[in-house]
Formats: sequence, structure tokens, C-alpha cells
Amino acid sequence: MPCRELSMPRSESSPSTSHNGVACQELPSPKAPSDRSNENVSPKSAQHAPGPPVCLNGKPFRVTTGGINIPKDASDVIHHHPVFVKDTSKYWYKPTISREEAINMLRDKPPGTFVVRDSNSFPGAFGLALKVATPPPGVAVADGTELVRHFLIEPSPKGVKLKGCNNEPVFGTLSALVYQHSITPLALPTKLVLPEYDPASTPEHLSATQALLEQGAACNVVYIFSCDTESLTGPEAVRRCTEEAFRLQFENAVRPVSAHFKVSSQGITITDNTRKLFFRRHYPVHAVTHAGLDPDDRRWDNTRSGLPASVVKQARIFGFVARKVGSRTDNACHLFAELDPDQPAQAVCNFITKVMMASSRK
Repeated sequence: MPCRELSMPRSESSPSTSHNGVACQELPSPKAPSDRSNENVSPKSAQHAPGPPVCLNGKPFRVTTGGINIPKDASDVIHHHPVFVKDTSKYWYKPTISREEAINMLRDKPPGTFVVRDSNSFPGAFGLALKVATPPPGVAVADGTELVRHFLIEPSPKGVKLKGCNNEPVFGTLSALVYQHSITPLALPTKLVLPEYDPASTPEHLSATQALLEQGAACNVVYIFSCDTESLTGPEAVRRCTEEAFRLQFENAVRPVSAHFKVSSQGITITDNTRKLFFRRHYPVHAVTHAGLDPDDRRWDNTRSGLPASVVKQARIFGFVARKVGSRTDNACHLFAELDPDQPAQAVCNFITKVMMASSRK
């Protein structure tokens, strides 16, 4: 059963607006015309700001992008919600934009592009603006505005759901609703496409550096090992870790493995290709304090690591230093060596320091 697009009957007290012949309920901007206190709140800063309180059955509750606070006596609450590898809500949650701004933002975008904004007509609810491939039945294609359709996400004691869609489940969080509809459209006309950039801009408007970071850069390397460096960071931390690696190699106490090394705007992600030491480790960009080559320019002998014959035999060593989870002072250095002749260690370090770390400081 397709989801019914928002519509409002005409009356003197509830006027409707028509977009190319389709009567849709106006989802007003998040603030009432008389309330200008949040005029300068940006979508990014208001990303997790709670909506206005609502009363259901005489009990107040509040919905946010991260979850829902409900009356204590409510039952059958959906507690599970997805954990995103990459949080994209800063791109699709635009609490302060108007309906017209949403249309202008989406009209030239691919089908599936969407934004979610706060609703003033229905306090505590959200408006979903979605770009679709074809207009509703009986509506001619014109300037693209008819391809932006609007749906109401309403709160309930159990969570949030699309209004007027009986076959839609209730989701415990707004993020859970968005994530599920990015997998299957359910009652929507098309699946939601999780954005890789702010729909208010276009890929052409992104800087080359930012576009590269959004896409991420990856290569295969040799993961040697990690060691605690306490408060030490910078080149000296890499030097100490390298010395320890050679000592362990002499004692046959280190087991280097092939690893997938990815750098993006979210940080550094290491995946053990062999699954022998670990599966995947992620180091957020704000935790990375240094990346560089071994200051003494020593080489790692990959022939002793049981790696394929095509790898770099005498490989340059590099590492990055990241703060340990839950600590502001304790660091760990993660040591690697070149694997592919076409992916030198210097290029990896340059991407970390000059692209990832430099962009995070802006």
C-alpha cells in the first residue's frame, strides 16, 4: 500500500497550497512566524536539538533525531536503533528550513535525495521532503517542483512513523526510520538515499580535498603491531614503536599481516585482511595526533612475514599516533609497512596529515 502524501482539506481556517495540481499539506518552517529566537541557529548546530513538547493522553514527551522520551507507563517501546558507521544526519536533518527551501534544495537532485525538517503545524513531528522519479498520477512534469513530495513523520507513544501509512511500522528513533527506508521504500514512492554530502550544495561546489575525503582513500599495507606510548606522540613515538617492532621481530614475537588501510573524513579504519589478529579497528579523526615515516628511515623485511612474493621486499615503515579510547593523555602508536609498490608510505602519510588532519582543523 503506497504511503498517502500529505493533503489538507480546504477551509477558511486551514488553507491548502497547490503545487502543480497536487494539494499537499503545508509543512511549515520549524519556528512560528512570531518566534524569531532561533533565527540564527544553523542546521548543524541544531542537529540534535529536541523538538517542542507534545502531549499524548495528557502526558508530555519529546522526539529528537537520536531517540524519543516517552511516558514511563508506555509499553512495547522499540528500543533498537541502528548504529551508523558514518553519521549522515548532519546532511539530511535540516530543522530550520522551510518547505520552499526544501523544494529548491531537492528539485535538481537525483531521486531518493531527501531532507527532514521540523514541523510547526504538528509540534514534535517532522516533515520529510523526498525527490522522486515521477510525479503523482495526473500531474504533468514541469519545473521539477512536482517531483519533490512531502510526508509527515508523526510521534507516538512508541516512537515515530509515517502518517497515513497503515502498513508502516513504528520506529524508536528518527534515524532508525531513515535507515530502514534507505534499505526498502516500504510505503514511500522510492528508497531514501543516504547522502554523502550536504544536499544544500552539489559535488561541483565541494572542494577537491573535501570530495576526496568524502569518498575516502584506501590501500593495502602491512600491519606490524601497536604499542602504548603513554603521553608521547609525534616522530619520537613512531621511532620508539619501530625499535620495539624490530626487537619483537628478532624474538619472533610479532605477526605482521596484510591489512586494508582507509582514510576518510571520519578517520582511519584498519581491516585485517586475514582476520587473524582482529577484524576491524576505527580511529576517529579527532583522536589522531600524528602520522609519519620512521624518523630513522629503516626498512621492514616483508620476506620474513610470509606475504606474497609481489609485495615490496624492503618496505618503508610508517605509523600514526592516536589517543586511546577514554583518555586525553595516553596514546598508542600503530605501525605499518609498505605492501604495494604503487602505494608508497609517504603518500599515505601525506594524505593523513595534509588532507584528513588539515581538514579537521578548519
